[in-house]
Amino acid sequence: MTNITTWVSAMRLRTLPLSISGIIIGSCLAEYNGVFDIRIFIFAILTTLSYQILSNLANDFGDGVKGTDNDQRIGPTRALQSGAITKEELFKAIRINILICIALTVGLIYFSFKAKHFLLALLFFILAGIAIKSAIKYTIGESAYGYKGKGDIYVFLFFGLVSVIGSYVLYAKQLDHVTILPAITIGLLSTAVLNLNNMRDIQSDVNANKITLAVKLGAEKAKKYHFMLIISAIVLSFLFGILYYTSPYNFIFFIAYIPLLLHLKKVKSITNPKDFDPELKKLALTTVLLSVLLGIGHLI
Repeated sequence: MTNITTWVSAMRLRTLPLSISGIIIGSCLAEYNGVFDIRIFIFAILTTLSYQILSNLANDFGDGVKGTDNDQRIGPTRALQSGAITKEELFKAIRINILICIALTVGLIYFSFKAKHFLLALLFFILAGIAIKSAIKYTIGESAYGYKGKGDIYVFLFFGLVSVIGSYVLYAKQLDHVTILPAITIGLLSTAVLNLNNMRDIQSDVNANKITLAVKLGAEKAKKYHFMLIISAIVLSFLFGILYYTSPYNFIFFIAYIPLLLHLKKVKSITNPKDFDPELKKLALTTVLLSVLLGIGHLI
């Protein structure tokens, strides 16, 4: 029986904080507008984490089966690649995780809408279905979109727009323009995390015929793209602070700009792809920091 440490490693815990960044901001904006509900918050966090774990397990399966995860890859060794988890065990875990995602989604939608707002409830069921399918199809199957340079689009949509705007709608039952700039900001930074991962893996992905956007752009243009993502996020979050200003505390999220700028300085100087790996954790945690400070700053 595969031990629990191996499964925890396969779930890639370091990716989980990033996945809830949008929920944090959406929930803080809901609290500011007086529509926050702790039950919705708990289920939104749990549901998002279940989707992220599903995506991580599916990625391990897809890349392992295709041979993309191999000894030439720079990043951490994956469960299927190392043989720590068998293909059958991993596939079973994915199926169980899908059931968990469905159960948590039903709970989330129930506490959000109950018997009211049928069309909104239906919309979120559809989004949940798309999210589950997207988590699986990123690397699994012949038409895996992660192998066709489309991963960035999906990360931007789900980690940014759906996460922030969607979580706010769960509370408020309506759209609000105040969520747009934070949603784009988190989407851009989340996409930058993916791009950083793909820049690290350019050579091994080329060898495995995995065509990410970083592979399409090449190393130098991928760096420029990375700078564009992060600088755009800084500019848009700054604009949010100006447009929705209520007190000086709103600007507390400027603190997160310091590690972001230091990150860009480091990325600019990197010539060895393996040096991108330590920056992944830093960028992901900085994104979480910005989301927390932006949300709290809007409340105080």
